[in-house]
Amino acid sequence: MTTFDKREMAEEGKFAHDAEKLFKIRARRAKLVGQWAAGKLGYAGDEADAYAKSLILADLEEDGDADVVRKLKADFAAKKIDVSDHQIERTLAEKLIEAEKQLQAGA
Repeated sequence: MTTFDKREMAEEGKFAHDAEKLFKIRARRAKLVGQWAAGKLGYAGDEADAYAKSLILADLEEDGDADVVRKLKADFAAKKIDVSDHQIERTLAEKLIEAEKQLQAGA
């Protein structure tokens, strides 16, 4: 195996590791945002957990945050809860940082 081959394998391994890490961070963020939204929607216990899981699944529909934002807005609107786009975007950003810290801490 040449040095080039070894370097290529190392890069592929790093790419796979980084992709897995990003997936875990985004899933954790979706769960945290789901818990936040569940509280605003009046859900508690198992109902809140189920809502958080539904947001994780919604996040898998397409790249980016549009799928999550769309679900949050629709769910808040259905319950006539006024949450601004800015508040949703800010919460997504805050929970992304929190999720990354939690995963780094091994939580």
